Amino acid sequence: MIKPVILWSDVLIYLLVISVVAFLIQLRKRPQTRERWRSVFTSKVGMVSFVVIAFYVLVALLDSLHYREALPPSGEGEQTTAYSSEVKSVLDVVLHNLHDSNEKTYSAPFAIYSFAKENLEADDGSIYRDYPRLEHAGKHLADASEQTFDILWRTLVALMTGLIIAGVLIALHKFVMRGGRDADGIPWKAAYITIAILSMFTCWVIQLSEFYHVMGTNKVGADVMYSSIKAIRTGVLIGTLATMVTLPFAIVLGISAGYFKGLVDDVVQYLYTTLSSIPSILLIAASVLLVDVYIETNAADFNLTILRSDFKFLALCAILGLTSWTTLCRLLRAETLKVSQLEYVQAAHAFGVSHTNIIKRHILPNVTHIILIALVLDFSMFVLAEALLSYIGVGVDPSMHSWGNMINAARSELSRDPFVWWPVISAFLLMFTLVLAANLFSDEVRNAFDPRTVKEGN
Repeated sequence: MIKPVILWSDVLIYLLVISVVAFLIQLRKRPQTRERWRSVFTSKVGMVSFVVIAFYVLVALLDSLHYREALPPSGEGEQTTAYSSEVKSVLDVVLHNLHDSNEKTYSAPFAIYSFAKENLEADDGSIYRDYPRLEHAGKHLADASEQTFDILWRTLVALMTGLIIAGVLIALHKFVMRGGRDADGIPWKAAYITIAILSMFTCWVIQLSEFYHVMGTNKVGADVMYSSIKAIRTGVLIGTLATMVTLPFAIVLGISAGYFKGLVDDVVQYLYTTLSSIPSILLIAASVLLVDVYIETNAADFNLTILRSDFKFLALCAILGLTSWTTLCRLLRAETLKVSQLEYVQAAHAFGVSHTNIIKRHILPNVTHIILIALVLDFSMFVLAEALLSYIGVGVDPSMHSWGNMINAARSELSRDPFVWWPVISAFLLMFTLVLAANLFSDEVRNAFDPRTVKEGN
């Protein structure tokens, strides 16, 4: 038996996905906007980066279905069911081999021996120091000399499995599309290759993790690859939610300042000038410390560790959003000042069109490209900001998996001799892939929606 656990962050991520689906449905009614988005996906770079981002979002969604397992009854007459305090997700079921195969301490990637020497007892009772055999990794091997062949063979099997799964998905997609590739001009071949690579990589990690630690283990013996994959949800959510908090303030205040001018413009300029004058790191750190104080004084409301970490995480998203809207607000103010002086806007004023309709029909469509570009760029910025804040100790809760926490823990690991390099490399590679895909996708969005780029291309 399981008991579903619904966190606020889980609700928000699924609401965001529903909103994206609703937006795609609305595109049918807007042929011009649909054509611009189509130009994003006719680019190979745009299509590949979108598939990578979608893969990360899928992992985050699987990690947002939480539950608690029922504990075995403690007595024969017990009627009520008690549940474990550990909250798991569907992703934990997929990665159960990584989650359940903890060692004592550090071990290198694909190693079958511990990274540090320990006191061992020989058959004759004497004590000697050597590298002990790991408890889980490589336990199926009768002899260490079989390791290389075993890894190569299992890698080949995993890659073939991933290729078969990708082939099924691609065949299913082609059946649904019914050969529409040439008609729509979208480079499906590039998407298929990306799907195949991601599928093979996923199968490789899942299958080899049953027998080895693909990226080694950390100080407490936990699998590093497991922590890196679990951190995907944190990276995706903090980038998305913080951006969603930023947009309303930047859009409303920026357009209002540029359109109404006068007193409204003075007040908005005063707000973002004052906020920009405060060092952002100090402001965020102070806000996070206040959240910590609130959690400590209301400990009864956070009886589970995951509830505390989720509340602190959402608070951090809100803090990042509330302190980062000034740049977009400036851009929207400047663009609105220019658009509001155009002839057709002045004609709308002369015909008595209301301010609301003018902003809705003439101002907002002309600044949409700035909003979309800033949205994708801010996503990358917030992912990197979380890593920086966690590195200095004011990021997400230490109990929460995040790339920033992994990099923060790696400070002492890199000073060892020999140094432990795999935790920081694992976190860096997954974070780098997400940020790179987001930046490449933002470039394609800019090319499609920026009027100056479109004009130059024509």
